[in-house]
Amino acid sequence: MIRRLLVLAASFTLISTPALAQPEGESFADWLGDFRGRLIATGVEETTASAMLDGLQPEMRIIESDRSQPEFVRPLWSYLDIAASDLRISNGRSAFADNRNQVDAIAAHFGVRAEILIAIWGLESSYGAIPGNNDIVQALATLAWEGRRRSWAEAQLIAVAEMLESGYATREQLTGSWAGAMGQMQFIPTTYLDRAHDWDGDGRRNIWTDPGDALASAANLLAREGWREGGPTILEVRVPADFDFSSWDPGQSRLVSEWAMRGLTPSAGDWQADHLMRAARLELPAGGQGPGFLTFPNFRVIKRYNNSTSYAIGVAHLADRIAGEPALVGPWPEDNPPINRSQTREVQAALNALGFDSGTPDGMAGPNTRSALRDFQRAYGHSADGYLGRAMYEAVLAAQAVRAE
Repeated sequence: MIRRLLVLAASFTLISTPALAQPEGESFADWLGDFRGRLIATGVEETTASAMLDGLQPEMRIIESDRSQPEFVRPLWSYLDIAASDLRISNGRSAFADNRNQVDAIAAHFGVRAEILIAIWGLESSYGAIPGNNDIVQALATLAWEGRRRSWAEAQLIAVAEMLESGYATREQLTGSWAGAMGQMQFIPTTYLDRAHDWDGDGRRNIWTDPGDALASAANLLAREGWREGGPTILEVRVPADFDFSSWDPGQSRLVSEWAMRGLTPSAGDWQADHLMRAARLELPAGGQGPGFLTFPNFRVIKRYNNSTSYAIGVAHLADRIAGEPALVGPWPEDNPPINRSQTREVQAALNALGFDSGTPDGMAGPNTRSALRDFQRAYGHSADGYLGRAMYEAVLAAQAVRAE
């Protein structure tokens, strides 16, 4: 049944309405009736469809949340102040102590680091205290009707039907975030089907109220994504003032010993022999004037949980603090914070006009924008660190103004 419905979900995604704006004139009732018929046609029992959809109404707050992109971009140092706050560290140590035997057993079974599991638990639900109380069926149905991510939301609803028919959850249990992520580890339904784990063997993968199942599910996800047992995650480093940015590629791994030969030094202490022969990438999330991070393969596994560099650094650093390691050293370039989304669109348009292809201006400083910015920096004599802060905003717009004269 599981595999059959997963295949159907995949094909359902292909035939459903493209993820565009809500179709003009389509009411929620129209979408709901059509979806119910298509859901049952995949083999879902009518009683399951009724349990999910009877009496369902859209929640306009969900649409507002989905459509609202925050204008302000939080600097990494501000994010880490929250992600690894003193309170979160203290609560994490308490949560670890209260669940020590179970967490250690889960970590050993899946070959992952216990503190990383605790850190993810802390960032996703404050150690189970705030898992979210939104009805995820209502949330996903609202997103499907709105239309921007219709294919994705409908596939998630099909996964919900599989969860109910397999007895993994009750209808009342399906709560979580406004975006459809569930439980203490914030799994979307398709991830739940593929990665959730029944740690206590009671036949239900209860990520809502059972910390064992929740933590084992996160451990299973990390293990299945390639976690390397005993391997490091990040190492904060100092980047020398004369570092050769022209030969730096953020996607390229080098042995730590090679990074050391290029002038990098640990922000605290000395190089560890265990690190020197490991491959790592250099991340500069705050630019060359801020701290650098050597990131190892396990760092990229965390990004498969949440594809955000800030999140992955937050998880890794919180795990280290829970384990008793010191805070990051810094310093951070607080006088050169990241720019907001409107300003990013200006820079993207200016880079394009200057012949550095950043793609369609969307206000998101993704890989294309950072690559175009590095090309600009090389051409105009700046350190090519790809960091889009206030200084580069002014430099790019000034270059465009000169070109336009």
